[in-house]
Amino acid sequence: MSSTSTLTPATEQRSAKVVEGSDGLLLEVDGRIVPNYDATLHPFQEGDVVTGHVVRIDNDEVLVDIGYKSEGVIPAGELSIRKSVDPSDEVALGEEVDALVLTKEDQDGRLILSKKRARFEKAWRRIEAAAESGEPVQGSVIEVVKGGLIIDLGVRGFLPASLVDIRRVPNLDEYMGQAIECKVIELNRSRNNVVLSRRAVLEEQRKEDRERILDRLQPGQVVEGTISNIVDFGAFVDLDGIDGLIHISELSWSHVNHPSEILSIGDKVTVKVLDIDRDRQRISLGLKQTQEDPWQRVVDTYNIGDELEGTVTKVVTFGAFVEILDGVEGLVHISELAQHHVENPREIIQPGDPVRVKILEIDSERRRLSLSIKRVEGQVLPVRPINPPAGADADASNLDDVPELGLSEDVFATSDGAPADGVGAEPASGELEVPSGRVSAEPGPGSAGDGSA
Repeated sequence: MSSTSTLTPATEQRSAKVVEGSDGLLLEVDGRIVPNYDATLHPFQEGDVVTGHVVRIDNDEVLVDIGYKSEGVIPAGELSIRKSVDPSDEVALGEEVDALVLTKEDQDGRLILSKKRARFEKAWRRIEAAAESGEPVQGSVIEVVKGGLIIDLGVRGFLPASLVDIRRVPNLDEYMGQAIECKVIELNRSRNNVVLSRRAVLEEQRKEDRERILDRLQPGQVVEGTISNIVDFGAFVDLDGIDGLIHISELSWSHVNHPSEILSIGDKVTVKVLDIDRDRQRISLGLKQTQEDPWQRVVDTYNIGDELEGTVTKVVTFGAFVEILDGVEGLVHISELAQHHVENPREIIQPGDPVRVKILEIDSERRRLSLSIKRVEGQVLPVRPINPPAGADADASNLDDVPELGLSEDVFATSDGAPADGVGAEPASGELEVPSGRVSAEPGPGSAGDGSA
């Protein structure tokens, strides 16, 4: 194999041939072996991306050896997409860099290169591939602008504020300088437009976390979490990546008007897993199940016939509820309020009144208590006059509003077994529904209305 090479003006027309085994790097000219310098020069065109090593860093430019007859020059403005960069912050002596050839020879005979444009071209290929595959891209936050963040991907990517996190971020400045992963959600090469979403990455990670946590959790487990949100119907608990709900009825053995009465956002809580809907990724939790059940104290401590102190919590048309322990209420039927016939329970008692009661029945299965006031010897309650406004019904104006209840005939029986005045027409269902969150009991047949002492 032979080749003609231009070496020096003196040997310009001389015949030269490549020395075998030199890979074209040596030539034989007139019996002499000389280096083939042209073979060391890599052919390239304007627009090509070449690789070289930084040999000098000045204030306004960087010199790079790319194996060409002269060193390439990268002006400071072609080093990075960042604004007003210091060359020494972008490259180091001896560092290998890729650069795009802008001009092979300018008016001063210099080879002009651009590091940022080479990075730009490589970045676009990487971003286009990521947009197609759905894989995230990583970059550093270089600017905080109105409405979002600018991410350095080799291309300036825009991350809208609404897509920075799953929840709203009050201060975007805290992300400055951070390396973050985002998904490409919009791409336009002609306008150099790249729109990103970090929230999409976080939501995907959260989905994986939820599935991992759901696989680990089982009903009956006791776990720890943090209150993440409070709503009217309960409280949400963050279980390291997935939220579970404590319904208001599962917050306490006592009645709870609103979850904020006992919980605050950020509270650490120990809860029991009640149920898991894996298809819908929903977890039902209980807080009261990790606390002592006051009903068990009733079963363990009291017997039928015991007398104890209590406080009236609610007065209704058919009687009154009396709390005997924190979270435990029993029902005193209207027929068990006094020895005489009672038209209106408020003639006898009012919410907040301290009273002594006798236990008539303990229904362990339904967690209900039947109580009596009239059967406590020596107890004297004041008779309160009921003066309703003119034209108004006494019961309607003085009794607490209660929901429609399906009540058995036994609930409305008087001490002599006859229906109480004004209530005998109530529909019979055989069961009394007490207010949710209370441990209470209706009087069973033969208890509140049997008339026994």
